[in-house]
Amino acid sequence: MAEPSVESAYENARFIHKVLSLYYDTAATQSDIARQLGISTPKVNRLLQLARRQGMVRISLHTPFQQLFDLEKQLEETFLIPEVVVLPSHTGHTLTSLSALGAAGARYLLEHLQDGDVIAIGGGTTVHALVEAVNPQRAYRVDVVPVVGGVQGRVTTDVNFLASQLAERLGGRAFQLHSPAFAESPQQRQALLNMKPIKDILNIARRANIALLGIGTVDPETSRFVQFTALSAEEMKQIADLYHGIGELLAIIYNQTGKPCAQSYADRVVGLTIEELRAIPLRIGVAGSLSKAAAIQGALCGGYLHTLITDETAAQGVMELQAIPQGG
Repeated sequence: MAEPSVESAYENARFIHKVLSLYYDTAATQSDIARQLGISTPKVNRLLQLARRQGMVRISLHTPFQQLFDLEKQLEETFLIPEVVVLPSHTGHTLTSLSALGAAGARYLLEHLQDGDVIAIGGGTTVHALVEAVNPQRAYRVDVVPVVGGVQGRVTTDVNFLASQLAERLGGRAFQLHSPAFAESPQQRQALLNMKPIKDILNIARRANIALLGIGTVDPETSRFVQFTALSAEEMKQIADLYHGIGELLAIIYNQTGKPCAQSYADRVVGLTIEELRAIPLRIGVAGSLSKAAAIQGALCGGYLHTLITDETAAQGVMELQAIPQGG
């Protein structure tokens, strides 16, 4: 018989860990757990017995991947974020890691999705992987709307394409935002925002109750920000050196503490503002790899996310950066 995949073993361990945490940490009854997790009470009992037989329960919890669950708790407590999901890292396999992050994001979305929801979606390779992994058991009556303009011709940055794909997979309805992410000037941005078709779409995005967000870097070689704007190497250097930018959400740059910076660039963004993003109740950020650690840390410090889905390498990198005094 074939060995279970790492992803399958991880998901099984995560579910058992959730049952054990509810039973032992919160003293929930088996019937309460069954009701909360949508399973039968006998199944809860069987899982508790299985956990005891396999040595997962002693004085403390000893589930497989415990170090990942401990990392989740550390991040949640350090940054006061409601929920963190940390996946096992796939060392040396970037595409595998991206696929795993996308699959975890898709599972999380479907676990929280309800008919009538409005989903605001951003761009990025991980958001694209999430959309590709969505495979619901039924159709959902939902609306999907871009949260920021995009770049046509790139599936990872064309938010209209991503919105259409996600809506099609969910059986919902997609809206299109026909605007670049960046205008050439603040005046042009304001003119675009005043156009009724663009204003109407962004108003729908403002009513969203779920946001799917990639977390970008401002690295001149790899950043989506460069793809959005075609900025020069000198301009990217200015963002890093003069403004101390380390990451971006919705094409808005922020520094290590999560404070928006590089205002002259933010004044050209066609999309929701950071304040409008914060008004969306469930903000799901999906990003991984050590190269994203600083950008993820800044997003967490800024309080921009309700949920973070990341991998072990990035999570460890975030905690190491958090231990370094600012300016150190």
